[in-house]
Amino acid sequence: MDIKVNNKIVIVFDLDDTLYNEISYLRSAYQEIAQKVDANNWEILYAKMFSLYRCGENVFQYISEQYSIDIQELISLYRNHVPNIKPFKGVSSLFEDIKKAGGKIGLITDGRSRTQRNKLEALGLIKYFDEIIISEEIGSEKPNEANYKAIEKAYPDCLYCYIADNIRKDFISPNKLGWQSIGILDNGLNIHFDGHLYMNKPFMPKYFVNSVADINIT
Repeated sequence: MDIKVNNKIVIVFDLDDTLYNEISYLRSAYQEIAQKVDANNWEILYAKMFSLYRCGENVFQYISEQYSIDIQELISLYRNHVPNIKPFKGVSSLFEDIKKAGGKIGLITDGRSRTQRNKLEALGLIKYFDEIIISEEIGSEKPNEANYKAIEKAYPDCLYCYIADNIRKDFISPNKLGWQSIGILDNGLNIHFDGHLYMNKPFMPKYFVNSVADINIT
């Protein structure tokens, strides 16, 4: 898919499962927690944690009971660790192409400030963003229009495009506001996989692509 970019367009991205697979963040956090909790047998604990997660069990409750660790301490470790994650193929080159064409790059993501910013630093992407909107920092979550209007306020009188993955909440507001919207198809590893429940006009992006690598800047 081609996007024509100049100095009057802002290309805005979601983060989790759009620029990288969020499951890799979970793996990274679980590994660090397992190593802290049971350094001599962390591989076995990690395997157990991941199996519990996939079966819909409460992983932190299990660890808390087995190792006498407060759940809030585990949650803090999960949220605040520096993750070992990598962006999808083509993300960095796409960002470079947008910048070379004079476009602005924004981010709209739900989550805690430290967690999301740690992800951006680990991915090596934070340097590209002209505007970052994180739900904890702005006080509202998608699909609240305020999150998108914050981009419009920062860069008025522009064209806007939102690239994201979650049909349930990502595209409602940009569609209402007249933005272009592009959905990244689930590669089979997405955390949220209930998109079939929302496949009607208010929720759907205007276009779909298989991956970020399929987007070209002209």
